[in-house]
Amino acid sequence: MLFLLKAGHVRAERNPIQNNSVRILIAHRLGVDVKSVTDEAHFTDDFGADWLDRLELMIEIEAQFRTVEFTDDDVDQIHVVGDLIRHVKSARVAKGDDASFGGKGFFPSRCV
Repeated sequence: MLFLLKAGHVRAERNPIQNNSVRILIAHRLGVDVKSVTDEAHFTDDFGADWLDRLELMIEIEAQFRTVEFTDDDVDQIHVVGDLIRHVKSARVAKGDDASFGGKGFFPSRCV
């Protein structure tokens, strides 16, 4: 997908479906409106998610995207949606899985 920017510049979005699927998963898992799941949204300040909520979210992402893994340090360091999405993207690119999705599709397997 291409996006036209000011002055005729074009920017390619590598995988907008992947970005949206992570946002949808976050919204369902944390019980928030998907429109509020912006790159700048803070898990604790904006969504009221504590460390355990973030851990459970990351476990759910690992289940949906088989090539993505989180360490305890990752859970401690990821505080905003944009950081989480960048982590998912970089993990999938590093493992050569940028174009495919986990075996369960890209929608959350359960809603909370």
